[in-house]
Amino acid sequence: MKRRRFLSLMGTAALASGLLLTGCGGGEAADDRRIIRIGHVQSANHPDHLGLTAFADFINEKLGDKYRVEVYPSELLGSQTEMVQLTQTGAIDFVVASNAIMETFSSQYQIFNLPYLFSSEEAYHAAMEDNEVTDPIFLTTQKAGLETVTWLDAGTRNFYTVKTPVNQPSDLKGLKIRVQQSPTNVEMMRLLGGTATPMGFGDVYTALQAGILDGAENNELALTDNGHGDICKYYSYDMHQMVPDLLVANYEFLSNLSPDERAIFEEGFQLINQVERDAWAAAVEEAKNKAENEQHVNFLYPDTAPFQEAMAPLHTSVLAANPELQSIYDRIQEYNAEYASAN
Repeated sequence: MKRRRFLSLMGTAALASGLLLTGCGGGEAADDRRIIRIGHVQSANHPDHLGLTAFADFINEKLGDKYRVEVYPSELLGSQTEMVQLTQTGAIDFVVASNAIMETFSSQYQIFNLPYLFSSEEAYHAAMEDNEVTDPIFLTTQKAGLETVTWLDAGTRNFYTVKTPVNQPSDLKGLKIRVQQSPTNVEMMRLLGGTATPMGFGDVYTALQAGILDGAENNELALTDNGHGDICKYYSYDMHQMVPDLLVANYEFLSNLSPDERAIFEEGFQLINQVERDAWAAAVEEAKNKAENEQHVNFLYPDTAPFQEAMAPLHTSVLAANPELQSIYDRIQEYNAEYASAN
C-alpha cells in the first residue's frame, strides 16, 4: 500500500510538472488533439468507471478530431483530494469527487451529507434529477475553479465493523469509524456516540487491517471492490446516508468550450449518469453475494428509527447555519412525501 501511494504521488507530481512545462491545462496529444484527463479512485470494474468509459467513447466519436478523452481509475492520478486540486488548477480536466470533499469548497454541499435526508431511493433519485435542487449547489464553486456537471449514484451508506455488530446507536460507542473528510460526517459520529476518524479512502484498508479503525461506513461495493469485507465481518443496514458522488470539471475548461461543443458534452454527462446508474443495482447484488458467500460478511438489518432520531439536531444546525438551503430542503421533503410509500 505504501509503495502504491508513493508511486501514485510520484505520478501525480510528474503529471502536474509535465503539464506546467507544456504551458497548457490538459496537454496536447502527439496528433495535436486536446487530451482530456478524468481521474477517479474506483477500480476499472466499478459502475463509475463504466459510465466514464462510455463518456470517453462518446466524446471521442463526436469530437475526436479535436479531443481525446482518457480515463484514469484506481487513484492513478493521485488521491481524490489531490485530483480535485489538480482539476482546480487545470492540470486535469475532470474528477469524480465525494460530496464531502466538495463541502470544503462550498458549505451548501452539506445538505447532501445530511443523514436521513431522503425517505427512499426513489425520493433520492427524483430530487437529484431536479435542477432546482442541484443547480444552486453545483454552481457555487465556479469562483474556486470547479463546477459539478453531473451526479453518480453511490447507493446507501451503512456502517461496517471488524468485530462489533451495530444494531443500535449505542453499539457505536467507543468505536473508531472512518468517515469522509467532512464536518457534517464528524458531527454525525459524535451524535451517534462513535469516534470519527476522517481519512482518505485509499488508506482505509490498511487502517482496518492494523486495528487503527474499528470500522467504516460506505456502500456494499467497498466490501468487495476494495477488500474491506476481508476484515470487516458485520455490515449493518442503518442506511444513514444516500450521498451522490459528483463529476467535477475544471470551470475554465468548460467555459472555453464552444456552444456546440458544450451541448455535446452535456449529452455525454447525461450518458455517464445513465450508464452508471444502470450498472449500479447489478453491482450491488453481485457485491452482496460475494461478501456473504466468499468473505463471510454478516448482513444486519437494524431498526433505523433510533438512528434517525439521533440525527435530528444535525438537520437543525445545518439549516440554521445555511438558511439559503431551507428552500432546497423543503423541496426535497416534497419528494420524500411523494415517494414515502417506497421506503
